Amino acid sequence: MYSPTPRTGRAPKAAAAALAAAAIAFTGLPSAAADPAAPALPATPANSGSPAVPAAPAGQQLKRQVESLDRAPVAVLTDQGVSLGWRMLGLDKDSVGFHVIRDGVQITDQPVRGTTTYVDRAGKADSTYVIKTVGNGEGQDKLSAGFSPLAQNYLPIKLDKPADGATPAGQAYTYSANDSSVADLDGDGAYEIIQLWNPSNAKDNSQSGYTGNVYVDAYKMDGTKLWRIDLGRNIRAGAHYTQMLAYDFDGDGKAEVAFKTADGTTDAAGTVIGDPAADYRNSAGYVLSGPEFLTVFNGAAGTAMDTVPYDPPRGTVTAWGDGYGNRVDRFLSAVAYLDGEHPSMMFSRGYYTRTVLVSYDLVNGKLAKRWKFDSDAAGAEYKGQGNHNLSVADVDQDGKDEFVFGSMTIDDDGQPLYNTKLGHGDAIHTGDLDPSRPGLETFAVHEDMRSSGNRGATFRDAATGEVLWSIPAFKDTGRGATGDIDPRFPGSESWAVGGDAAWNSTVGYLMSAKGERISDKIPAANFMAWWDGDLLREIVDHDFDAEAGYGVPTISKWNWETESSDRLLTATGARTNNYTKGNPSLQADLLGDWREELVFPSADSTELRIYTSTSPTDVRLRTLMHDPMYRTGVARETVGYNQPPHPSFFLGEGMQAPALPAVYYAGKAK
Repeated sequence: MYSPTPRTGRAPKAAAAALAAAAIAFTGLPSAAADPAAPALPATPANSGSPAVPAAPAGQQLKRQVESLDRAPVAVLTDQGVSLGWRMLGLDKDSVGFHVIRDGVQITDQPVRGTTTYVDRAGKADSTYVIKTVGNGEGQDKLSAGFSPLAQNYLPIKLDKPADGATPAGQAYTYSANDSSVADLDGDGAYEIIQLWNPSNAKDNSQSGYTGNVYVDAYKMDGTKLWRIDLGRNIRAGAHYTQMLAYDFDGDGKAEVAFKTADGTTDAAGTVIGDPAADYRNSAGYVLSGPEFLTVFNGAAGTAMDTVPYDPPRGTVTAWGDGYGNRVDRFLSAVAYLDGEHPSMMFSRGYYTRTVLVSYDLVNGKLAKRWKFDSDAAGAEYKGQGNHNLSVADVDQDGKDEFVFGSMTIDDDGQPLYNTKLGHGDAIHTGDLDPSRPGLETFAVHEDMRSSGNRGATFRDAATGEVLWSIPAFKDTGRGATGDIDPRFPGSESWAVGGDAAWNSTVGYLMSAKGERISDKIPAANFMAWWDGDLLREIVDHDFDAEAGYGVPTISKWNWETESSDRLLTATGARTNNYTKGNPSLQADLLGDWREELVFPSADSTELRIYTSTSPTDVRLRTLMHDPMYRTGVARETVGYNQPPHPSFFLGEGMQAPALPAVYYAGKAK
């Protein structure tokens, strides 16, 4: 599938194993010794609820519904000519090849098969290209639409910035483009952008004060605005309030959009949910009374399809841990294949104390509840175990997804799979982080030192919760990340700030997948992206400007020899989100080959910029968006504290070929 990419001036690259076209089982090497300080895992009680969609018969291979995507070709004008890239799709034959056509003339003598990139040294700014697929069989040999080079290494999308406003107290606020998501809203095979707008007075739940309204827009990649939804005055603005999901939940080939709504939410057709005159904001700016809803919207039109009461209701505010509105309004959401084939949505409430997860299917245009997990029913040991985000993965390898909900994991049927009792934390990552072990692993950081036993971060078996190794700490370890950044050590390296360092420091613990302490110097524990063409993941961060309140986005490569980060890209004119966290609006495999794009708004939020790599690569992989674990990771990437997506297979130095994904395209026969 790929051949090694040499790197000069660095440590020798490990020899790459030959990659087979079929599935290759991982070798079951002995795992690292279990952490002796790990808490015992209690028995898991049963929880009520039954699936709305029947499970597949035993022994039948489950195939997951994914989007029917186009090739997403992209071209960028560079000093070396025109750099081109396109997708290899999930169900493409391994023998598939591609020809490049420029201005009506085929410029490739032989089909391109070792990569999905091409550099046309004779290409010009006014050249027009077409990608021709060959050797795919069954009528799949097709031409892409024509496309022309970008003048810079990003695709600009014009945004319709909302007008400034003022609170009831007379305080002025402005708007900036915050989190983004993507989905094929109209079924044409191309992604649309779903854009969240936050006012400048957005608040953390711990902060009082009025906020401006939250808006959600949809745009085509050419900048055409499809719709705008106004969430209204009864939805507060902030990272923990609106957790939007965009996915094709009913399998018709067109995605829907779902999020929490309230009285006064207005869809794209002007239809108001509930009472348009209702105002439940109290004098501190919190919304702690009035009805709450969950609404699913038609993705192409932005119109409400179905609205149900938000479950669980807030009930008595103090029952969630405080009386002023901090813990009661902590929400998360995710997409998961709970029956192994069809995507379901999950919306939750609470993670500091009481924790409730509720899953739904979209059936005949209506929200149908699958199951409900409630820590009040499951047992007190399940309270306070959630993070500010979550992972979704088939951790027990039964073909169906689980919710890695911080320190506990909830099975596909809504019952607890296990509980580590490590308590609340900020960042969490699940993937095939140690390919020498069977299954998946989870790397998470921890905030409550009493619950974690003074462990700032743990690396655990994602199926059982067994802690394999940990990083010591004596206070909140706020950030941690994992990715293959050092080829000298097999698997993913993981890093988190040590207990004796400032939480946002670059001094901490860099660990191998086996728990070896590699260095006390670490890269930024923020986002990672596959960017420069080899199999290592790069570091996504920013040059933060405290006065401006945001940073200029950066991409760097970890230099394991100097133990420092070497800058690859500075995205001048763009900005990061969420203050010091420095997040992109979105990171995903959106354009061209398998590598990831980074999405940032311009500094003035008048456009969204999708940055794409122009580095050459001889790695050929199917689009990551047809790996369902990666795709659901993109869907929940912007939930809570943003975290990057991870695929279901190890992607890094010395990787084995991933199996052909067991998927089918929405709207097509299985």
